[in-house]
Amino acid sequence: MVYLDNAATAKPCAECVEAVVKAAGERFGNPGSLHGMGIASGQIVSSAKKTILAALGGGTALEGEVLFTSGATESNNTAILGTAEKYRRNGKKVVTTAIEHPSAAKAIDLLEARGYEVARLAPKDYEDFEGALADAVGGDTMLVSCMAVNNETGYAVDTARLYKLIKRANPQTIVHIDAVQGFLKMPLEGDLISVSGHKIHALKGVGALYVKKGIRVAPLLVGGGQQKDLRSGTETVELIAGFEAAVKAYRGDKERFARLKARLLDNLAQMSGIRVNSDEKCMPNIINFSVSGVRSEIMLHALEEKEIYVSSGSACSRGKRSGVLAAFGVSDKDADSAVRVSLCADTSEDDIDFLCESIKANIERFRR
Repeated sequence: MVYLDNAATAKPCAECVEAVVKAAGERFGNPGSLHGMGIASGQIVSSAKKTILAALGGGTALEGEVLFTSGATESNNTAILGTAEKYRRNGKKVVTTAIEHPSAAKAIDLLEARGYEVARLAPKDYEDFEGALADAVGGDTMLVSCMAVNNETGYAVDTARLYKLIKRANPQTIVHIDAVQGFLKMPLEGDLISVSGHKIHALKGVGALYVKKGIRVAPLLVGGGQQKDLRSGTETVELIAGFEAAVKAYRGDKERFARLKARLLDNLAQMSGIRVNSDEKCMPNIINFSVSGVRSEIMLHALEEKEIYVSSGSACSRGKRSGVLAAFGVSDKDADSAVRVSLCADTSEDDIDFLCESIKANIERFRR
């Protein structure tokens, strides 16, 4: 099997699985309980928060709070809707991009339906995208929400520069970064940062939202008042333990990804009718390209026959055209034949070669 759909979900690492099983068997108490078993479970949660704060800070723990959530969707919704609830007096404008994941884009759609003005910028329209986002910020801009790495093409935003430019334009504007694809792969900076477990080899069902010290968000969930009243519900100790273990064990290497990407592109360059949709501004672990004359669905299922697993874009789109590629200047025709390959630490050169051999064979088989 050649699994190349890691941007959709990555295989849980052995360290994660071991930590989950150990927590379930030995530290299964409710972290809100005052007895020894509850305290032991609470220690897992506290340790995981420290680990994630350090990982977000590149080794130096950031100041702020980590809320454990059910995943990226909840983290993004909490950041966007929770900010609007707390900072509505700061203005009625939101600046975002045309390439956001649906879990952020649709939350912003809700704000727009409630009367907020929304500016959505597309990378194809700006040479300096961070500068353009900051230029769109005015005195009435309550929130800027931007993904660090696009899940369909790997397009990366310099979040440190973006943060600095936005705060210069309006110090009161809250900056939310969707770092689901960028976590552990690049430097990150924001007032609110969303991350997800299953993209970095933890289990599905756990994510986190970093809240910078001094920033307030309204909770989406109320009830028992867990996590300082910011996210009610008993913490999923086992999943959190696995999340921490996956962070500590992460082995992704940008230079190695770059070599694999170069090998893939070199092979594709020898085939006719290939358009590469991931340029030099993209992270090397996500490569998007179009195979002229072969629809995505046909190519994906043909590759699956050889147990090669890739994607046509966001798994959340379920095969439908997401519209994100258009924001990068990709035509509808090329979007209909797009293939996304996303790498992990276990991806080998042989995997890339087998993929390319199979694509070439399928071009000969299906292209009209």
